[in-house]
Amino acid sequence: MSRKKNDTAGEGFDPIAMEVFSNRLLSVTEDMGNTLVRSSFSTNIKERRDCSVGLFDAQGRLIAQGSHVPLHLGSLLGSAEAVLARYSVDDMKEGDAFILNDPYMAGGTHMPDISIVSPVFWDGAVRFFTANIGHHSDVGGSVPGSISGTARSIFEEGLRIPVIRIQRAGTLDVDLMHLIVNNTREPEERELDLKVQIATNERGADMVHELVRQMGLEAVERSIEDILSYTRRRLRNRIAELQDGDYSFTSYMDDDGMGGDTVPIHATVRVAGTGLTVDFTGSGGQARGAMNVAKSALHATVYYCVKALMDPGLMPNSGMFDAITIHAPEGTITNPRFPAPVGARSITCNKVARAIIGAFDGLLPREKVMAAGQDIVPAIVFSGRRDKGAGTFVYLETVGGGAGAMADRDGMDTVQVHMTNTSNLPAEALEHEYALMVDEYAMVEDSGGAGTHRGGLGIARQISATQDGVIFSVRSDSHIIGSPGVFGGCDGHTARLVGNHGRQDEKILGSKVSHIVMKTGDSMRLETPGGGGWGPPQERPPPLIAADVAGGKVSRAAAERDYGAETVRKALADG
Repeated sequence: MSRKKNDTAGEGFDPIAMEVFSNRLLSVTEDMGNTLVRSSFSTNIKERRDCSVGLFDAQGRLIAQGSHVPLHLGSLLGSAEAVLARYSVDDMKEGDAFILNDPYMAGGTHMPDISIVSPVFWDGAVRFFTANIGHHSDVGGSVPGSISGTARSIFEEGLRIPVIRIQRAGTLDVDLMHLIVNNTREPEERELDLKVQIATNERGADMVHELVRQMGLEAVERSIEDILSYTRRRLRNRIAELQDGDYSFTSYMDDDGMGGDTVPIHATVRVAGTGLTVDFTGSGGQARGAMNVAKSALHATVYYCVKALMDPGLMPNSGMFDAITIHAPEGTITNPRFPAPVGARSITCNKVARAIIGAFDGLLPREKVMAAGQDIVPAIVFSGRRDKGAGTFVYLETVGGGAGAMADRDGMDTVQVHMTNTSNLPAEALEHEYALMVDEYAMVEDSGGAGTHRGGLGIARQISATQDGVIFSVRSDSHIIGSPGVFGGCDGHTARLVGNHGRQDEKILGSKVSHIVMKTGDSMRLETPGGGGWGPPQERPPPLIAADVAGGKVSRAAAERDYGAETVRKALADG
């Protein structure tokens, strides 16, 4: 490795005091996050925790983010920037709140993610902003759930909200609220959750006020500059340890949402001194379907990968952004032109993450290289008539899968990877809330790639309708191309979607289908991909092979195929 001159800017502050202060900021965002989850009404926020919070200074710089969904960093950053671009702080009043979601007009990543941004005043001036984002299960559009992989334009994806003041000096604009929520399929739930989002920011403002009262405004602002400077310098020092040069990798999507050929996602990581450029030249053209990635989502993905690979302990704030340059040619899947649809951008973002991580393989030592995981965010959506009360329900869930194996361990089974960090919806809550039944929720046997260390297993999630007229949609990928192994490890198995699994009318469906009308007893089964293996299968310790077979993670037939019949026989005999 080359050794380059380190960035020494920002030295001279007390590192212990800075760490204490940073954790005080994080305590604000964690409390905001807890308030948002505990107080919300929709299962998507209160159960699945599909939400995030952040704290910004008066310039719109991120100073703390809750440990929630990495992809939401893009929406939070874009939202703060959009509010400041639309309104001067001199035009804001204490008690204001702004609502927005649009990827082209308001820094969003897709329409279901609605942001609320609120100014925080001290001594009559805006000093900070609290912000949060919630994924709302429906915001209108052509299909329930507002996300269709086959949408042809953003106008099919629900209500577009530019930067609008929804609360003025503490008074809610009720007419605007009613306009927004009545353009969705669940107006009451939308209104309740949006009011919780506004209250969450107010809770954050109260905690910021308490911090300023204790420390004084000057000390708080000086400490913020210290942590931003420290983060900037620390990341530049990590980059300085890398070998200068260009490092590239290409991942592939099954299609662009409308079928056809595979779509390349090409990333080049360019190291030059203490600066890092991530260039997506060579990626596929703008998608016809909703697989496109808006600017905010792309930036969030890059920042996540750099932090995770280079310095996981790095504080999540705007200090880390200065060292990173991002380039994506306009008119490609990583930088679409308006009005390209973007609803299913999370799948593409995970493939972007795979490409960046693959490019870093040339920069990292062998022991830090990780095989590919499932690297998608498959989402299932069911909608129908509510059993209890009037109206429509919309149930959305993203389903985990297998993580890639590493040099010292197997990949984790059945987890969310990269850009998402949501929980699953428990079967009891699902069946209580909706006209649905969970038939099976299990690991997919043999889905992890074999290797010295095995890839993690995918998930089988099978749900049936308990009433006629339930509408089903799905956005998924990796039904054609599995998760690559490394250093001789085998690829993980691909995903599949099966209608009426095990019945005579069973049917294998594509990865992106919309508006399938189900009858009572019909089922949909999604099996997500497994992770890739690490190292030659022949070097896997026999006790681990025996444990996999005994535990039902790997069938004996697959074990004999990948590790050899005699090796498996001896491993099971010894086990």
